Amino acid sequence: MNPSLGYFEITTTLLFILVIANFFRINRKSFNTLVPFEWPIIGMLPAVIAGINRVHDRFVEVHTTVGPTFILKPPLFSNMSILSSVDPMDMHYIMSTNMQNFPKAPLFSKMFDFMGKAWFNCDGDEWKIQRRVVQALLTNNRFNRFLAKTSAHKIEKGLIPVLDNAANDGSLLDLQDLFNRLIFDTSCKIITGYDSCSLSVELPEIPFSKAIDEAEGAVLLRHAMPETIWKILRWMNVGSEKTLKHAWAILDMEIGKFISMKREELAKEMYDPIKLIRGSEQKAEGADFLSLYLHANGQMYTSIKIDDKFLRDSILNYMLASRDTTSSSLTWFIWLVMTYPKILNQIREELRSVLPSKESEKQYIFKSEEVNNLTYLHACISESLRLYPPVPFQLRVPEKPDILPSGVRVNQDDKIIMSIYAMARMKSIWGEDCSEFKPERWITEKGSIKHEPSYKYPVFNDGPRNCLGKEMAFTQTKMVAATIIHNYNLKMVEGHVVEKNCSIILYMKHGLKVKVSKRWT
Repeated sequence: MNPSLGYFEITTTLLFILVIANFFRINRKSFNTLVPFEWPIIGMLPAVIAGINRVHDRFVEVHTTVGPTFILKPPLFSNMSILSSVDPMDMHYIMSTNMQNFPKAPLFSKMFDFMGKAWFNCDGDEWKIQRRVVQALLTNNRFNRFLAKTSAHKIEKGLIPVLDNAANDGSLLDLQDLFNRLIFDTSCKIITGYDSCSLSVELPEIPFSKAIDEAEGAVLLRHAMPETIWKILRWMNVGSEKTLKHAWAILDMEIGKFISMKREELAKEMYDPIKLIRGSEQKAEGADFLSLYLHANGQMYTSIKIDDKFLRDSILNYMLASRDTTSSSLTWFIWLVMTYPKILNQIREELRSVLPSKESEKQYIFKSEEVNNLTYLHACISESLRLYPPVPFQLRVPEKPDILPSGVRVNQDDKIIMSIYAMARMKSIWGEDCSEFKPERWITEKGSIKHEPSYKYPVFNDGPRNCLGKEMAFTQTKMVAATIIHNYNLKMVEGHVVEKNCSIILYMKHGLKVKVSKRWT
């Protein structure tokens, strides 16, 4: 989960910088200043390259020094001007008030081309239609029954055996990898109806999951370089673009298998009375996204052509939206709780309060209905998400010239980056204690959950594009976190370094290596 600059990109860029540096006799100390230095001809490109592997902290340093907005000056040969803003009013204006002037599709459909034409890369009427479909599926009772059943089953039959095995033989575990597998399997099951079985004691490698990681890493590099450069790399089929092409082919192949199997399964049910009865019994217990889409074809969504291409794009969009965000939030949350023993004990006390006394001191797997009313656990997860948002930045390009609430003028050639990670560390937004892990900031004087405006806390996006899966993500995170915290003690491996990676999803660079012991015998 640690994509970095490819050999070709590094070599080409460094050679170019060395030539310019020698010509202008650059003082090397300038690369280490908090605010990027603007050089003749090459602009702030050296600072971008030097800081790419700690990009999130660079946003914090720059905005702490210069204020809520900063213009990153591009090389003369590039039209890629970048405005970085951590102003909540800018966020609200771009994502909500005037969102029609900051569409996603023109930029994202190019940069995230491997994701196809589903809702992530859409705007306008097409996006509205697909969003209504997603909303209908997420509120479908059959789907929600299937989600609750699948999540509980995967925790019991997948997560618990791996944790127990590590506790029994004293082996080390990478919790980040474990959560990735858990959420990937769960997502795969609820979206396609099939379990990828990546979470087992053997921890096998799954090509589908690996391909998603590689594609995300390549897309981040597209953010960091002019469009003409990455398009040249794509044309030459080298570096990160070659990796993306390979990953894209695997994604197409793996998702194609799921669609073919599902079509074949549904076709057999139609002509086999026994399978039809069994299928009806299973549907009463719940249904996956893919089945709901196929059953609805020509009935509910007449404005959408539900062909294999649409299904492929939708499955991939759902997988990325659910797998990465939830596994990232779980990893950072568990690490924070391990780091703050007092908070860990408070969570455990709250968990005990919802259990019958005879169940409070033995292994227990928490159900969705048991965790959804836990105020302190919800506050802790909210605070963890504030400090370590799974999607650490938003990117937009204006369709026509505009003036943001911060007073900055933007043009069609300007990319606007809004660092959600940096926003959480701005004293002007969250106060003097902004960098502290403080769950109490989410609890009112009356003991209920405090709500913050989404433009101040844009973890689940702001405006009409707000995340429809928010409640689903919270429920999954609570179920997994509660089960682990109640049943196990975790200790980070001595010498293990926790660092942020460089990707479009905020993961730990080296994973989260721990030793596990059981709390109950």
